Amino acid sequence: MTETPPLQHGALAHSRVWRAGKVIDDDITPEEMLTVAHDPSSLVWLDLVAPSPTALAVIAEDLALPPTAVEDALAPHERAKITRHESHLFFTVYAARLDQSRPSGSGRLRVDRISGIVLPMALVTIRLDADFDMEPVIARWEESPDLLRRGSGALVHGLMDHVVDGHFATIQQIDDELENLEDVLFEERPSGQQFQRTVYSLRKDLVQLRRIVLPMREVVNGVLRHSEADAALRPWFDDLYDHVLRASEWTESLRDMVTSIFETNLSLQDARLNTIMKKLAGWAAIIAVPTAITGWFGQNVPYPGFAEPLGLWLSAALIAIGGVALYFVFRAHDWL
Repeated sequence: MTETPPLQHGALAHSRVWRAGKVIDDDITPEEMLTVAHDPSSLVWLDLVAPSPTALAVIAEDLALPPTAVEDALAPHERAKITRHESHLFFTVYAARLDQSRPSGSGRLRVDRISGIVLPMALVTIRLDADFDMEPVIARWEESPDLLRRGSGALVHGLMDHVVDGHFATIQQIDDELENLEDVLFEERPSGQQFQRTVYSLRKDLVQLRRIVLPMREVVNGVLRHSEADAALRPWFDDLYDHVLRASEWTESLRDMVTSIFETNLSLQDARLNTIMKKLAGWAAIIAVPTAITGWFGQNVPYPGFAEPLGLWLSAALIAIGGVALYFVFRAHDWL
């Protein structure tokens, strides 16, 4: 191995070495990892957070990885994908969560990117920031020491399984919020601007979530096609693939639901507007009765009761009878 400059240890967040499913070192340095990674009896994991291109290039060079591995890991706006190279497997996935500290309707979906370089007995994960918590992933790995004996495929499965579980949790939260919106949608009082803003925000979150959930099918399927992991891991990846399909279908159904809520809200607003217009028209017709009668009795021509109290009582009676009659007619036709 050629002598290389020391790596930037500030980028190292976690490191671990397993042998026969048991941890033998939980504080391995990047330089030591480059040596242990060539030991077929050891399983190595190195976790880098926001590494510099130089630091990542050192690892790529010593692991005989092509320069494209560095480019794929650090390039911005990469989609969720998996690519097979001659010496390794590279993947990029996105974890998703709702930021509960932000108010509803303000765009609360938070996305964390995790890339991985997979070798037969080593996994290098690269995160652009430290927002994604790796501790639950480590705990998941430690719960299955028998799987760790199967190589780096067990590490990949544990990581992706945790990411997909996060997708399910996020989808469930959005589903609950949509159910709450349905309750508000059919209330008697009209839905205001805040309701429309919340629906639009959830729609944007679902579009963004869909962009990271749907490609997971190709990522997991690519692991199944290209991974050289032990056959004992295939049932685990098959189960993971089933979870990914369920998450994708659930996301699609929620997307249709939020679209239906948005369109239903517009339809209900039109219906409420029609109801208001009917009521206004009905009351206008009722008010027109006394206007017409008082206008008639105000003419300067003789009529029954002209210049007599009888004329006052006759006009009052006509106003009362006409107004009440129209009121009950409109009520019968659901205009009032």
